[in-house]
Amino acid sequence: MNRIFVTGIGTGVGKTIISACVTTALEADYWKPVQSGSEEGTDTQTVRALVPEGITVCHPEAYVLKEPASPHLAARMEQVTIDTAEIVRQAGLLQPAGRPLVIEGAGGLLVPLTDDVLTLDLVRDLGAGVIIAAQNYLGSINHSLLTARVLQHAGVPVIGWIFGGDYHTNEDDIVRLSGYPRIGRIPQAAEVNMAFVRQQAQLLSAPLKALLA
Repeated sequence: MNRIFVTGIGTGVGKTIISACVTTALEADYWKPVQSGSEEGTDTQTVRALVPEGITVCHPEAYVLKEPASPHLAARMEQVTIDTAEIVRQAGLLQPAGRPLVIEGAGGLLVPLTDDVLTLDLVRDLGAGVIIAAQNYLGSINHSLLTARVLQHAGVPVIGWIFGGDYHTNEDDIVRLSGYPRIGRIPQAAEVNMAFVRQQAQLLSAPLKALLA
């Protein structure tokens, strides 16, 4: 499973930091095909500053949209046409044979990329396995299990959960009820830098490689 798609149970649950840690743990390349809200900086720029130089290639986005909105809405407002078939084609060109590619999604699985295509559809077309980024907040069990149920019904392979923030017993319930394994947790940090990402990647490396074997 050389394509790993990082999705979230919602917005702001730590997908980008988790993507940086997974990318470092697997010595993979990184790609965020669709970026919206680019005026505040891009996730690719964030990851590029956090992963080891000379090991990871952070590929340029296929689509960069200024509006901080769902991709289909931002694209409509900016008169851009997102072609998900082109995203799949680019993935094949970007990824050398046998080299892992970490793909970060925009928001959650049911975020529309176009008027007709959801993020879930793109995940299936890419043939990627999914890592679910989750964080504890009021309602997070529901959001987590809805995400898991959608993946189960779609028949998409799931690698497991990576939780962000402080431990809460909610994550034990999420793991048990979903049937998907816990890969690890990225704790809150006063400063997220390359050293922090490298430390977290070391902790994630063994469980990730075991689940991907």
